Amino acid sequence: MKQHTVTASPYGPLTLVADDGVLCGLYMTDQRHRPPEETFGTRDDTLFAETEEQLKAYFAGELREFTVELRLHGTPFRRTVWDALRRIPYGETRTYGELAALLGTPTASRAVGLANGRNPIGIIVPCHRVIGANGSLTGYGGGLERKQRLLDFERGASLF
Repeated sequence: MKQHTVTASPYGPLTLVADDGVLCGLYMTDQRHRPPEETFGTRDDTLFAETEEQLKAYFAGELREFTVELRLHGTPFRRTVWDALRRIPYGETRTYGELAALLGTPTASRAVGLANGRNPIGIIVPCHRVIGANGSLTGYGGGLERKQRLLDFERGASLF
């Protein structure tokens, strides 16, 4: 059974979605590949207290690694990529090619990029930490402006 809530953030409202009480989605407004609202289940503003607390601590600069339980729905390859994203340290970036090499598939940078773009749990699974081979910002479901703001924030710049 799915439930959801909407919580405020410095990046606009975030929709949190749970599957049987376990976080399976975190979506920004106007996010690419955002599922239709009707798939988010019933609204439950009490279910997500731990996730909301960790998000508040992250945005306050007090949390660098999330510990909420996740349920990532996707192909085995996508789940492998999303797991690798969670190992990119706070404030650091990796290229799509570096991520592909880390996974033992050095020629699969495009496939890694596609999996990265389908990440269902933004921010907590930090797909914003992946950049182009030349250091440029490339693709982000939440928009390049949000990606830049998240990277700047993690590197110690002000949110605003």
